[in-house]
Amino acid sequence: MKKLIPLIGFVVIAAFLYLSLSSNPRELPSPFLGKAFPDIEVEDFYTGEVISLRDTFRSKITLVNVWASWCPACRAEHQMLMNISKENLVQLIGLDYKDTRADANKMLEVMGNPFDLIVFDPKGKAGLELGVYATPETFLVNRQGVILHKHIGEISKQVWLRDFLPLI
Repeated sequence: MKKLIPLIGFVVIAAFLYLSLSSNPRELPSPFLGKAFPDIEVEDFYTGEVISLRDTFRSKITLVNVWASWCPACRAEHQMLMNISKENLVQLIGLDYKDTRADANKMLEVMGNPFDLIVFDPKGKAGLELGVYATPETFLVNRQGVILHKHIGEISKQVWLRDFLPLI
């Protein structure tokens, strides 16, 4: 019996490690899926006016994209956001996360601005309330303000076609 205890312990640890390594970190569940988008007060990027993010949905299907100029994946995804903006299927709101206005402005001047509205979150407070793990993260919100989908990481053409477009 004493010889079986280490063997059983090894099997349990090996199984745990195998399951942990095979999990996908991009599939972290969001407690907000299927629930109303949180009523978060944010600052308009350009005017500094405090607004309710939930009030910006205006009965439109909306993508809320959490991004930053310092984020390499955000820069990689930016052209896809420009393409999505041109399709005019959704309202696109950018949440500039833990960034500076100057750096964000430089990025938008060089790469273009796909957003219908940009809100500024320099300290990450709004991101914290949304449960943001990393940038970029994108939420798909329906006309009633309910979160339909959350994507962690860059939105590629494949991700757009597979995960977002069917829900729109």
